[in-house]
Amino acid sequence: MRTVAVLGGGIGGLAASYYLCKSPQVTKVILLESSSRVGGWLWSTRRSDGAVFEHGPRGIRPSGAVGRNTLNMVEDLGLAEEVLPVTYSHDASKNRYLYVNKQLHRMPSGISGLVRTVPPFSRPLLFSIATEMFAKKSQQEDESIHSFVSRRLGTELADIAVDSLCRGVFAGDCRKLSVRSCFPVLYEAEQRRGSLTLGMLMGSGTSKAVPPGRLSRRSEKESWAQWSLRRGLESLPESISDFLQQSRRVLLHRDTPVNHISPATTGWTIHVKDGSISADHVISALPAKVLAAVLPSNCQPLVQPLQDISCVTVAVVNLEYEGSVLPVKGFGHLVPSCEDPGLLGVVYDSVPFPQHNRRDGPTTRLTVMMGGAWFQETFGTPVSVTKQQLLERATEAVRCHLGVTAAPSWSWVSLHEDCIPQYTEGHFGRVDFMRRLVKKNNLSLSLIGSSYDGVSVNDVIFSARKAVEELLGNGL
Repeated sequence: MRTVAVLGGGIGGLAASYYLCKSPQVTKVILLESSSRVGGWLWSTRRSDGAVFEHGPRGIRPSGAVGRNTLNMVEDLGLAEEVLPVTYSHDASKNRYLYVNKQLHRMPSGISGLVRTVPPFSRPLLFSIATEMFAKKSQQEDESIHSFVSRRLGTELADIAVDSLCRGVFAGDCRKLSVRSCFPVLYEAEQRRGSLTLGMLMGSGTSKAVPPGRLSRRSEKESWAQWSLRRGLESLPESISDFLQQSRRVLLHRDTPVNHISPATTGWTIHVKDGSISADHVISALPAKVLAAVLPSNCQPLVQPLQDISCVTVAVVNLEYEGSVLPVKGFGHLVPSCEDPGLLGVVYDSVPFPQHNRRDGPTTRLTVMMGGAWFQETFGTPVSVTKQQLLERATEAVRCHLGVTAAPSWSWVSLHEDCIPQYTEGHFGRVDFMRRLVKKNNLSLSLIGSSYDGVSVNDVIFSARKAVEELLGNGL
């Protein structure tokens, strides 16, 4: 393998390039990014007074093989001392809220939360868990998350808790999203154990083997629930970019959108604005629809399933208030679609990461997330909505939900178009079909990124590692 081209300089493309650099089998890596910056949705604003605001992901979970894998990368990049951990005993881990019937409700937790009736729910969660043990296993290959949870745990949990969770994680509609692709652990628990409860207690399948490094072992010892970085999560793609440039084996081209790729005698010819690039293999970290638009005509059977993977647009509004204005302490609150379709949730950033507050005096940082699968019906098209409208909607939500009547002292409005892929029912089948098609036709092409195998930072990084291992035929 002489030259590998990586399309897309988000965290997936950067991670793929990082893993390729670890192998002597690859002579050259060419990384192509269409914009002027790398890192994709990992995007942090750092103010001169020490304040840090996240416009994309704001915390990463350390658990599981994919979590260990990311921490191993962080350690290898020399970022271990920059990590800001949040333990399970922290207020941000223990206290998570739902906004239902115009009130904040703390999500049930601990034994007391299971055996008592805790609003907004009409009965103790223990009843749902007890009856779940006797629910019949589905014979379907896939179903919606709402259908799955309603069948096993009841419609109330599906309508309120799971609806809100899917809006917070995927900005999506649980009535359309696939349980098999979005929550594979739950699907496997039912398939292997016949019960979610038994699956959680006994394990629902084989876990991916990733040996823990020093930082990962520390996270287990100290019971981390999530972590960030001192200068924001954009430090991760920045550090990978520095690593790639120092390796002298990677050519990183910013402001270089891919116009078209065509098959060559060996590999591909990649057509860009200033000419063409030859590569023996292409790793695409592009969104599925973007890849579909640049594929050659002989890849037409691949184009339709790529186009079927839709994405949603999310408005992210960062707000800073003077003083401590929150009525509660916790990670934040989510809003079910029946309460307010356009308002997904509010994250109380100052609680988990007070280190990101400005240095001089107490402040409160919040992030309001809006739109998602409901963007069009709430705000219209992304080109028609103004940042002022989004800001006003966000500050009104903070006033109504949290009782904060003061105006924010600082704000930032980001409109992330097509930022989160939606794994609708049958997603696993579409992805499997595409990868089998690539293999059958001996295409020198790897598909990675959030369009396929998980939308979290951990999932995207791990999908890059897995693709490089499969390409090179060895472990890393």
